[in-house]
Amino acid sequence: MKDSGNSFHARHLKRALDYVMNPEKTQRGRLVGAVNCQADMAFEQMMDTKKQFGKTDKRQGYHIILSFKEDEVEPDRAFEITQKFVAEYLGDAYEAVFVVHDNTDHVHSHIVFNSVSFVDGKKYRYEKGDWAKYIQPITNKLCQEYGLSIIDVEDGSKEKKHENYKDWSEYREGSFVWADMIKRDLDACILQANDFSGFLELLSEKGYEVKQGKYLAVRPQGMTRFRRCKTLGENYSQEAIVERIAKEDLSFYQSQNEEKQAAIVKCYVKRYHRAKMSGLQKRYYAKLYRIGKLKKKPYSQVWKYRDDIRKMHKLQEQYLFLVRHKIESVEELVSVLDNLTDKKKEASKEKSKTYKAKERFKDIFDKAEQIRELDDAESCYQSGDTFFEDEHNAWERLNTELLAQGYSVEEVESLRKKYESKYAQDCKAERAVSKELSLGRSIWKELTVSASAEEKQYDKETIRDRKEQPIR
Repeated sequence: MKDSGNSFHARHLKRALDYVMNPEKTQRGRLVGAVNCQADMAFEQMMDTKKQFGKTDKRQGYHIILSFKEDEVEPDRAFEITQKFVAEYLGDAYEAVFVVHDNTDHVHSHIVFNSVSFVDGKKYRYEKGDWAKYIQPITNKLCQEYGLSIIDVEDGSKEKKHENYKDWSEYREGSFVWADMIKRDLDACILQANDFSGFLELLSEKGYEVKQGKYLAVRPQGMTRFRRCKTLGENYSQEAIVERIAKEDLSFYQSQNEEKQAAIVKCYVKRYHRAKMSGLQKRYYAKLYRIGKLKKKPYSQVWKYRDDIRKMHKLQEQYLFLVRHKIESVEELVSVLDNLTDKKKEASKEKSKTYKAKERFKDIFDKAEQIRELDDAESCYQSGDTFFEDEHNAWERLNTELLAQGYSVEEVESLRKKYESKYAQDCKAERAVSKELSLGRSIWKELTVSASAEEKQYDKETIRDRKEQPIR
């Protein structure tokens, strides 16, 4: 990774570390390891080393990729091999982060290490041919140790096959020629075949080798590798080919290639332009506006009716309440209110009962939560990362305590969900009863206020009548 050429020299190093440690590619960080540094602080520690020896510019780091044959190695085994490779190749001189990506068909590992040694400040120097001399022998030895395929440096090197730019350019352009030719042959076989087996026979007659596995792949004569059909486009996957064989024939292509007759469409557009006012008309129009004959469009008056709309909604809810409970008199309203009050007490009591029952298990719930938080660290420890030994001990202790109380983590989780669901239902029931009771009380309040107002009005009229009577 070269110097980025601006004030932040290590930009490429930072991006490389962020990329390789992407949680989505490394099983949420489980397949991430480091030597001579901490993975989460790798960039900062590498920069501290550079600053310590005054070598913050020029080459910032190196990136090595080890790719394994498809379906030949599991991610955990690849992680173990990569860890051994880093330990043997870099030793105790350079800070390095190594990861395994399993998000592609080929499991592969990335190694990003600092260009400056934290031991003596010397910069790592890669010379031409170092891969074959130093790196490849280590990978070959590890592959033999684990019974994996060995990559031959000379056979796998594009530099040997294409020694100059002309050859490389022809090789590059040739890949596009192969793809076009394969697509033409596939289209021809699809058109002639009656079913998929006939399609394969036609390909064989054209000199193609066919490989049927997880993906359909073909290799024409003269091509060194098989080409997966799905990489040619969405119309060339095995499912798409089967569908096209059933649908496409000569008549299909003829209908696709028929030239459509151009239609002449006549469109008459009549435009109306607003006539412009003359100077006299403008002055007259302005005079009408000033004397009040013309007025601006009034603003919306909706805000005036907001309270009325709110009152209407309230009346509607009160009416539905009376209908829902079949209330036809004040006595029936009082009876319903008493009934709702009792229901609210029962709902509150049930909610409190559920809450207290849940609180009795608070200790085991807390332990299960702590175990869940330590699961990732435990996975890393099981993969061989002794950095998480303290977390592993805590995880073991919590599990032992939980089992001693007669519960497993799964049972505690099921119990917690049960109580949370029950408590949520109780709260919902209490809110519904409270809302209904509040609505009934609002009706009762309005009735009592109205009755009180009528009594006051009656008293005023009585006093007035008495005053108006003649004195005997």
